[in-house]
Amino acid sequence: MPLTEVRIVDLPPMRVASALGFGRHPEDQASTAITRFARAKGWVPGSPGVRLFGFSNPNPTPGSPNYGYEGWLVVGPEVDAEPPIEIERVPAGKYAVTHCVGLEHLGERWRALSVWVEGSPDRFPACGDRCLEEFLNLMERDRSQWAIDLHIVIGC
Repeated sequence: MPLTEVRIVDLPPMRVASALGFGRHPEDQASTAITRFARAKGWVPGSPGVRLFGFSNPNPTPGSPNYGYEGWLVVGPEVDAEPPIEIERVPAGKYAVTHCVGLEHLGERWRALSVWVEGSPDRFPACGDRCLEEFLNLMERDRSQWAIDLHIVIGC
């Protein structure tokens, strides 16, 4: 399905608390660690002002059921790392973004956004291949109702 609702977004530089999962379901590992960290700080992921991102790291490879997933919680300078959480700095970037509701549509929406970026009439400067998922209502228990913004980097 072609995308008609893509917006261009400039993400500022971010300081993030990072958690990494690896295995058959690394998203669960990373999100559990980052959610515990957030709650210990008094934050509820998915509530206003609390930004949570995730992405494959490393990407899945053919023939292996295992891959990695990294979760990021945007934090201020007053927040320190607490193992297994690490603090990272993420550079600013320009992203093509579309919205997805429900995990069952995630793959289809990623493919459609990739096609949109590849076929865009504008030629964006290459800036790596960073793709981010921003979870907007992670505390929703029904994963078919999760709201996720999908980001593909298109410029530095």
